[in-house]
Amino acid sequence: MLIKICGIKKIEEIRDVNRLVIKPDFVGFVFAESRRKVTKKKAVTLKHALDGSIKTVGVFRNNPVEFVAEIANSSSIDYIQLHGNETDYYIRKLKKMTKLPIIKVNRDSRYARFALYDGVNPGSGERNDYAQVRSNKKYFLAGGININTIDDAINTNPYAIDVSSGVEKNGKKNYKLMKELIERVKR
Repeated sequence: MLIKICGIKKIEEIRDVNRLVIKPDFVGFVFAESRRKVTKKKAVTLKHALDGSIKTVGVFRNNPVEFVAEIANSSSIDYIQLHGNETDYYIRKLKKMTKLPIIKVNRDSRYARFALYDGVNPGSGERNDYAQVRSNKKYFLAGGININTIDDAINTNPYAIDVSSGVEKNGKKNYKLMKELIERVKR
């Protein structure tokens, strides 16, 4: 099972990710309005500092398709995650502008490679109803995942676990919490 640590925004967090013995498979850079939002320039800096074995995911919510394509083609991300009301028409248009794999939240899109199931308020730490998830695609699972809920999340057999606030302490990623959660997922 793969794991994504989302909402990385500081070089110190990248350093902590890099020193993990068992590394996450993905880190997420948020380009949507959020307390975790990064700029394109910051994402490039973070990616260059990141261990090369870890893939990066750009998280977008209802951004103009041209903006998403610009970021996707800037070498700062390896995957696109659409976390808003983007339609299949939008995704088809985006696929013509970039070759990166697309993850679409809370529904199966025939044009996205992966689905992602999250809670009602992404990034809030509110728990998703993991047992209700059904997908025809490989999917990422998010929503209130932390060390206390990880076993329930794993039992749904997702392609990847996606965690953000569940590995934070005082609003920033915490090395010990990341280590503990990754070890549980990868055991």
